[in-house]
Amino acid sequence: MPLAPEYAAMFEQLAQNEPVPPLWEMTPAQGREMYRAMRPLIPELPIHNCEDRTISGSQGDIPLRIYSPEGEGPFGILMYFHGGGWVIGDLDCSDAVCRQLATQAGVKVISVDYRMAPEHVYPAAVNDCFDATCWAAENMQSLGGNGKLGVTGESAGGNLATVTCLKARDEHGPKINFQCLLYPVTDCDLSRPSYAENGEGYLLETKSMVWFWDTYCPDPQQREQPYASPLRAQDLGKLPPALVVTAEFDPLRDEGEAYAEALDAAGTEATYACYDGLVHDFFATAAMFECSRPGLAAAVSAFKQHLS
Repeated sequence: MPLAPEYAAMFEQLAQNEPVPPLWEMTPAQGREMYRAMRPLIPELPIHNCEDRTISGSQGDIPLRIYSPEGEGPFGILMYFHGGGWVIGDLDCSDAVCRQLATQAGVKVISVDYRMAPEHVYPAAVNDCFDATCWAAENMQSLGGNGKLGVTGESAGGNLATVTCLKARDEHGPKINFQCLLYPVTDCDLSRPSYAENGEGYLLETKSMVWFWDTYCPDPQQREQPYASPLRAQDLGKLPPALVVTAEFDPLRDEGEAYAEALDAAGTEATYACYDGLVHDFFATAAMFECSRPGLAAAVSAFKQHLS
């Protein structure tokens, strides 16, 4: 299928702008500033209540942003981990998506501002996301939760969501009822066909992924550990039901599909959906592009099914 018209027009407009250095030639600080510009706050998106707070994790304080939908509750609790290759991204970059998920799915969304590389390399982000999920489970009643707990995330956040499920299973952590993995990083192998087909020209590029992995997990041997590359886990059984979402023009497409297949082969319920004509990070444009909304709607439906 050809690129969706909205994205084709966007790329045409970007080509007419003054060129900027590629991400892999930026410092982390510059990359973070660029990503904030790409995913700005949209304060007009409705949300019943939004609260920033900080909790104590096993390795320090963890900032959170909690989004509450309208109604008395109790609500399902959905942990959200932002994308950005474990290097860029923050609570503001993910604010629009979290508002939409909370409002449309009727769940309480807890967005986690986990530590990032290079200041804090692997497994710092893993530990923060797991600690925040444990905190949510322990405080379910005071949060107005209904006892159901889900995890979701985009890209590197999708990686952290499914790794949180692995860690919860392995370490007898909280029961997680559902995982929704949005164009997730599942493996450190960058040689799959989707990298060759989509590694240039579609926002996320192969060289960016090299930069992300080099920054987040400098030790190549550590990258093969299941909490870094969950596709390499020896056992993917006894994990929460999963929805794995990918995009046609995304270098991460094939590893997302491979992870859904591996979950299914291990006996874990997994639904896979690849959205034609779209690129990596397409939930970020759901407030603007009609083409991005069916994927968001499918995730909302899944959250209603598993967390209500």
